[in-house]
Amino acid sequence: MNTLAIMDTQDVFHQNQPIRELKNRLSEQGFQIVCPQDARDLLQLIDHDPRVCGVIVDWEAHGEALCIKINEINEKLPVYAFLNGHATPDLNLSQLPMAVWFFEYAPGTAADIAQRIQQYTREYIDDMLPPLTRALFTYVREGKYTFCTPGHMAGTAFQKSPVGSLFYDFFGANTMKADISVSVTELGSLLDHSGPHRDAEQYIARTFGAEQSYIVTNGTSTSNKIVGMYAAPAGSTVLIDRNCHKSLTHLLMMTDIVPLWLKPTRNPLGMLGGISRASLSEERIAQQVAQTPRASWPVHAVITHSTYDGLLYNVQHIARDLPVSSIHFDAAWVPYTYFHPIYAQLSAMRIERIPGKVIYETQSTHKLLAAFSQASMIHIKGDYDRQAFNDTYKMHASTSPNYAIVASTETAAAMLRGNPGKRLIARAIERAMQFRREIKRLREESDGWFFDIWQPEEIAEPRCWPLLPGEEGWHGFREADADHLFLDPVKVTLLTPGMRATGEMSDEGIPAALVAKFLDARGIVVEKTGPYHLLFLFSIGIDNTKAMGLVRALCDFKRAYDNQQMVKSTLPTLYAQSPDDYQQMTLPALAQGIHRLIQQHELPRLMQQAFDVLPTAVMTPYQAFQQQLTDGVDTVAIGDLPGRVAAAMLLPLPPGVPLVMPGEMITEASRPVLDFLLMLCRIGERYPGFATDIHGVQRTDDGQYRVRVLRQRPRE
Repeated sequence: MNTLAIMDTQDVFHQNQPIRELKNRLSEQGFQIVCPQDARDLLQLIDHDPRVCGVIVDWEAHGEALCIKINEINEKLPVYAFLNGHATPDLNLSQLPMAVWFFEYAPGTAADIAQRIQQYTREYIDDMLPPLTRALFTYVREGKYTFCTPGHMAGTAFQKSPVGSLFYDFFGANTMKADISVSVTELGSLLDHSGPHRDAEQYIARTFGAEQSYIVTNGTSTSNKIVGMYAAPAGSTVLIDRNCHKSLTHLLMMTDIVPLWLKPTRNPLGMLGGISRASLSEERIAQQVAQTPRASWPVHAVITHSTYDGLLYNVQHIARDLPVSSIHFDAAWVPYTYFHPIYAQLSAMRIERIPGKVIYETQSTHKLLAAFSQASMIHIKGDYDRQAFNDTYKMHASTSPNYAIVASTETAAAMLRGNPGKRLIARAIERAMQFRREIKRLREESDGWFFDIWQPEEIAEPRCWPLLPGEEGWHGFREADADHLFLDPVKVTLLTPGMRATGEMSDEGIPAALVAKFLDARGIVVEKTGPYHLLFLFSIGIDNTKAMGLVRALCDFKRAYDNQQMVKSTLPTLYAQSPDDYQQMTLPALAQGIHRLIQQHELPRLMQQAFDVLPTAVMTPYQAFQQQLTDGVDTVAIGDLPGRVAAAMLLPLPPGVPLVMPGEMITEASRPVLDFLLMLCRIGERYPGFATDIHGVQRTDDGQYRVRVLRQRPRE
């Protein structure tokens, strides 16, 4: 970060000898000098080059107007305003907080001014760095000798081996030097929340509006378990979203608690909907408690916020009205909602403190912010037992955390602060909006078919669009509640031909899995693939180049499909998996073959019924898992699952939510759950390369699908 911009529209600096001397001095100190042509170019430079560390302007030529515009982009960026000996800056009190320093033109002052600019630049960078990251950078620069872990000793060990040297060269010196031991006392302790680790968590809490935050280096899978094990003691009852992440269903297998399932809807396309407001009422919860063996009034509730398809709840209503004292919003996919006004009612940490309640929010910092994989945060608002919570935290946290992950978590928070952070989120939203408009335009202008976007008809302004009752035509969710669920604009769901959101199937269709394979072959990875929809995440890391690359690839698919190109030429990897099946097959033939198979299994009906009636709970997930540990299980063909109690969780990926939990049994009423699983299996059998990954289902060498069930059958 060493770029200085000199703004001079009247050529004053070029003609002024002291300024030429200053430029030379700054260059000698390592600064890169750039000279924008006008104020517009300067503002674009600051906006698009985050390595600009200061701006030099002529105050008489540009004055406060330009400084105010610079401040709107980055209020901390130093501005060096030069005056002649007769001018006086005219500033009012509202402008004093701006980072402006004044200097006079004078010969022989270049060295002193350059030194001052160097000092202010260091202060700017030092103020920008969050506390633990600053301490880690300082430690690495000091280059201490250590006689503790890790054994590679700042990368020295890697460089003693040929393969280790390749590893070292790939990741770089600083990565190795920043991988340090908990024995380094000056960085404090993540487990005890002391020193710079404590400062980092306090910094994050202030940034995200929490009363207390915790850094977790094992992903939100671990954050969810920490919150759950603290908030739900053994023997207690928990309200839990049936569309929860598998980490929460694993929690149910780890501790003996009784789940009361909050059952969300799905639309015919297979998108995950939300829990109805009626399901969160005191009356409905009381009915569930009365109908569930061992259940008592729930001590804790877990809501998946947002859903995997980008639906956000009005969390203000849920926090206020849900009659449970402890509420956990699993916000793994939306760590950015606190930082833009369109999410004002949809961000858990914007909830005002509610007497007698504690609100938890877990976030996967790495998913849509700029952090390393496994970076996660827990935010808390309300009263809780800090010592007991931290004991639970220690049960799941490593005693040797990766400091790079910790620093990246803190840096992700730092990036969201101030005007630069607001602009980051605003730009991500605008890029998603531009992509949505472009697909809509191409669809309107297309000759024949083209892809569609899952969104309302009118999307002129960036906002979170409500799923309103009576508008099922675009969203497909029956009996939607007003002011309850909203579609996040940065979660873009592309629709392929074949099925409408209301469930009507076309005579011809293009299953989304085929499009996903085409995109993957061209270096574009889809987040989630449904039967006829693809999910793309427009995170802050997506730029216009990537967005336009996706548009081009979609147009390429349409051309290849319309020209009836062969599978072996367009998808050579798929062809290589089974040349006999795909030798003479075209893209349209493959698409229609899978489409007909889906039609035969009546997918819209299965989608509605498979998630309408849950399997029967015979025992808790914890009790069923214990049977696995004591060899109380058998393995049977998946078709023989009815009447047997599942020993393992059955979970198709994507999206990764359970269809059958350990301890549950498929009955005649819940038979569509099995039919849906069988349909996924048959598509994979008929069309190699299109098998769905189903956790809990093993495919044998002879192509059979088998599942684990409890050996002891339930009593009649």
